[in-house]
Amino acid sequence: MRVLVQRVTAAQVTVDGELVGRIEPDPQGLVALVGVTHRDTEATARALADKLWRLRILDGERSAADLNAPVLVVSQFTLYADTAKGRRPSWSAAAPGPIAEPLVDAFAAALRALGATVATGRFGAHMHIELTNDGPVTLLLEA
Repeated sequence: MRVLVQRVTAAQVTVDGELVGRIEPDPQGLVALVGVTHRDTEATARALADKLWRLRILDGERSAADLNAPVLVVSQFTLYADTAKGRRPSWSAAAPGPIAEPLVDAFAAALRALGATVATGRFGAHMHIELTNDGPVTLLLEA
């Protein structure tokens, strides 16, 4: 599992013009773009959710847990693109929807169980994500 994390001051997701998820942090929150591969499990999702929740990347070296910062979770299979050959990425390392969707949901559920306020995108949809990256701070977490 890969989670591309961005520290933000605002973020929202729309699908076909409909707002499906929004966070309005005060002052900071996180956007988590989540990619799933074939070997991932619910334990992987829980471990990365815990890491993200406690990662000290907010102002004053504090974590989302310290500040009760909201998190926007969006599925992102393209995090497993293989671009080593040619000009067309291969997606073979990305888990198919029936495997990936429950694990992205498990990641969001694990964050909620830790106390996070979580908004989400819509799995498999063509989403428009608007965010204001703060810093900018962008990190890649892997399990």
